[in-house]
Formats: sequence, C-alpha cells, structure tokens
Amino acid sequence: MSTEGVEHRTFSARLDCHYLLYRPSTIEDSSLLVTTLHGFGSNPEVMLRLTQTLLGPRHVIASIQAPSQFFLAQNSNEVGYCWATQKHSDSSVRLHHDMLRSVMDETGRSSGIRAERRLLVGFSQPVGMNYRFAATHPEAVRGVIGICGGVPKNWEEGAYKKVSASLLHIARTEDEFYKSEVTTRYQERLRLRAHDVEFHMLDGGHRFPSKAGPIVEKWIGRVFRE
Repeated sequence: MSTEGVEHRTFSARLDCHYLLYRPSTIEDSSLLVTTLHGFGSNPEVMLRLTQTLLGPRHVIASIQAPSQFFLAQNSNEVGYCWATQKHSDSSVRLHHDMLRSVMDETGRSSGIRAERRLLVGFSQPVGMNYRFAATHPEAVRGVIGICGGVPKNWEEGAYKKVSASLLHIARTEDEFYKSEVTTRYQERLRLRAHDVEFHMLDGGHRFPSKAGPIVEKWIGRVFRE
C-alpha cells in the first residue's frame, strides 16, 4: 500500500482499568501497601495469589490487570494481558505510570497506609517499567521488588531522577527470557540510579520463585523497619 497522502494521527480515549484488592482483617503498623503487577499473558488473580504466598497475609495487596488483552491461543476463550509492546512505547509507559499512581493513591487513602510503606512488586514484563516508575516518581514508593525481569534499555542515559526506593532484584540461572549472563550485570546497572540495590540469583527457569520468601522477608525487615 502506498503511504502517499497518509497521515498518522493520535487521540485519547477513556479506558476502564481494573485491579484486585486484598485487605487483611486487621491492618497493623507492620502492614505494607503492596502494588503487584503480573507478567506477560498472565492476570491479576494469579499474581495476587503468588504475592500473598511470597509476602504473607498481613499486607494490603493491590494486583493490577495490564491494560491490553488478547486470546492466549487460537480457538480458546482464555484471555491474557500485557503491559506494552515496542509500538507506541511512550504511551504505554505513561499509562503504566498513571495506573500505578491512581491505584497507590486510592488504596493508600482507603487503608491509611502512608507512602513510606509502599512496596511495588513485578514479575517479568513490568519489572523494567517499575524501575522506570521509581526513577520518575521517587516519592511514590519505598521499595521495589523485581522478579525475572529486565532493566530499561535507556537506564544509563534516560532523563531519570535518583531512585530513593530500595531495590531487590531476583533472577534465575536458567531464565530463557532474561539470560543469566545479562542479569548478572543488573546490580551494577541499577546502582547508577539507586543507592540501595540487593541482587540474588536463584536456581531455576522463568518462574515465580517458590523459595524466595526468606530473602524477601529479610529484605522487608531491613528496608521497612520502624
């Protein structure tokens, strides 16, 4: 098709976004406000369950559904969700930031948990986006946990701020999407923006790590101690 006479135009439209909210029966001083983001093709139900298993039952957890939906297989009604593609990535980043800020502000007000006790968790695709968020809005979150994900390609030269949040990155030795020879350099790269970076390489492939609980519990105790 000839592109002569073709214009590319942009418009904004309203999008209803969704998330699941878990509230413990009692919100204690030790409770965190956790915002958690699922991986490519997954959903907020799965990520809520995984995050509850990882962190325990005492925290408020908001599990956000990614904005783009698609059928996981031909002739199937099963739906998965994703956060972005390489097309129009700036718009996807802006939407990701808007969704996080909206959910964090809304759940923070309803739970009474202040910003200093906000934790952002991501698995796979949104990990790099979450790091970008922490470097764009450093006041919005106190800690970020990235599991089996990446670091923004423009992390070194992008127009980011210093990251005040503590970062915990968990990689896997046999991750087929985020290779260990690449992820072993993440700690050094993340420290270009963040003063507190902890990195762990666990055995296994691209899966949510079932044995990461003690690592995360110790890290939370250090980062969020009163």
